[in-house]
Amino acid sequence: MSSKPIVSLHNVTKRIGGKTIIDHLTFDVPRGEIFGFLGPNGAGKTTTIRMMVGLMSITEGDILIDGKNTKSEFEQAIRHVGAIVENPELYKYLSGYHNLVHYARMIPGITKHRIDEVVKLVKLDNRIHDKVSKYSLGMRQRLGVAQAILHKPSLLILDEPTNGLDPAGIRELRDYLRYLTREEGITVIVSSHLLSEMELMCDRVAIIQQGKLVDIKLIQEFTGRNDTTQTYFIEVDSADYAWSVIQEMDKVARINSKPNGLEISTDREQIPIIITQLVQAGIHIYGVAIQHQTLEERFLQMTGSEQIG
Repeated sequence: MSSKPIVSLHNVTKRIGGKTIIDHLTFDVPRGEIFGFLGPNGAGKTTTIRMMVGLMSITEGDILIDGKNTKSEFEQAIRHVGAIVENPELYKYLSGYHNLVHYARMIPGITKHRIDEVVKLVKLDNRIHDKVSKYSLGMRQRLGVAQAILHKPSLLILDEPTNGLDPAGIRELRDYLRYLTREEGITVIVSSHLLSEMELMCDRVAIIQQGKLVDIKLIQEFTGRNDTTQTYFIEVDSADYAWSVIQEMDKVARINSKPNGLEISTDREQIPIIITQLVQAGIHIYGVAIQHQTLEERFLQMTGSEQIG
């Protein structure tokens, strides 16, 4: 697999009526990942996606898809892309299969074998000949994804794909996108307002605010799971006494006493030493747990209390 990013944005700017919607946005999307695109309401996520797929012009800057500039080589760039912006557009009076056949006629080279292959991939084998009007929302989303990947794109872009899905449908979509990246080698860019779901789904996340990039990191880096120093909660029978036992220890960055235990920030290697100290002092230990920060907590820290959307 090429080490070159599948998508590169260089100083991408969008102005509408004198107002700057997207402000010199620059980042790369690595290949073979599920890439999350987050931001508060009005941050510019959908505008950026629309510029990526050619539904909106770029005021300044460049977007490269698989090395092709969308300004000067749009057809070559977009042939590598499958996308659902907002909701999949489907003919409800047709069957799922005939929707795919109709779409396949627009693109040279899509065979009946490829249609059958995609139907199996999205696990619609048993319902593909039913009318789309009888499909659940989750099934329509899967048919929309099938439509978007018929031409074997390198990149799949999904704008708010979980809208209207119930928890089972959301999990189904998440598992399916993971399957796609693994089996088809497709890179997925997905925007969503469900932060807990993005944390489970994505490999990497970019956060934008007021059209500017706030940060871009692997999920583990956002939530602190790769940090050497972690925060642990140790449940004990006497929090005050436990605090006095370990407050003088080296390499313990912070200790907070809670009603039923201690919250400690320290290196992982110090935990066995701390537990030994507490046991030797006659303190009963009922549990030790890592206190990971969630993506939602990190998002709110970085953007203030602005709503995501």
